[in-house]
Order: sequence, then structure tokens, then C-alpha cells
Amino acid sequence: PMNKRTSTILLLTVLSLVLLVSAACFPPATPVPPPAASPNSITNINWQWTNVSNKTTGETTAVPNPQDYTIVFRDDGTLSGMADCNSFSGTYSQEAGFSITIGATTMMACPDGSLNSMYLQLLGEVAAGGPDGAGNLALETAGGEQRMLFVNGGPAIE
Repeated sequence: PMNKRTSTILLLTVLSLVLLVSAACFPPATPVPPPAASPNSITNINWQWTNVSNKTTGETTAVPNPQDYTIVFRDDGTLSGMADCNSFSGTYSQEAGFSITIGATTMMACPDGSLNSMYLQLLGEVAAGGPDGAGNLALETAGGEQRMLFVNGGPAIE
């Protein structure tokens, strides 16, 4: 008699062959070209956080390692990024302003001096944002109190 492992392997092999044969019977769908990105598009770019300025105090805090604080907005309304030593994902909306909802986040303890907590908190408070006209991305909290500036770090890797 066949043991359980042998029968599982045989079953998977047969299923794989059935899938392969059935896939060969259907012509490939005509590829739809992706929509051309408008110059004002913020999606599919690896944005790097460079500074945050406070409207009330006039102070600007520079981000020491912008490549460690990133965000990528996808066409489907999802986002992902890095907050120093942690990664995060979530959703965003550009209806009635600009809002970001941070979802899953890793909870590593980042080194002293990390802006990890500040970054995630500010992203969660974003109320407006978009291209700044100079190729950068500006995100602001309510009333423009805190203004985060991001530079284009190149196309996002899928």
C-alpha cells in the first residue's frame, strides 16, 4: 500500500498536470497597458521623508536618514513603507482631503534617536497632501500645523 506522503505527492503531481493542460487550452488575455502616470501622480514612487516643519514654532526637524523613512502609495489605495527599523502597511484616500490609515506595523525597538514613533504618528494625522510642484511630496496635518516633506527616491519595487 502507498504511504500518505507518496499519495500526497502523486495527488499534487496530477493536480499540477491538470492545471498545466487546462491553462494551455485558453489563449492569453490581451494585456491592457497601464494608465500613463500623470505628472501629479504620487503612486508607485518610493517617497523618502526628509523633514517636518511646525507651523506654530517655525522649527524644521531634518530626518537624519531619509532612506530609512519611506512610503509607497499604490494605485489600489494601499500603502507600505519603512519607519526606521519597522515596516508598515495600510490604506490611504484622497477623497475630501488626504487621509492615511496605518494598518499592520512591526514593533521592533529602534535605536535611540529614531523618529519611528513620530513618523507613524504624523502619517496617521495627515489631513492634506500632494505634489509640491517641485517634484516632491508634501503631507500636512490638520490646518497645516505639521508639514512633512518627501523626496522622490525612485520607482517603487513591486
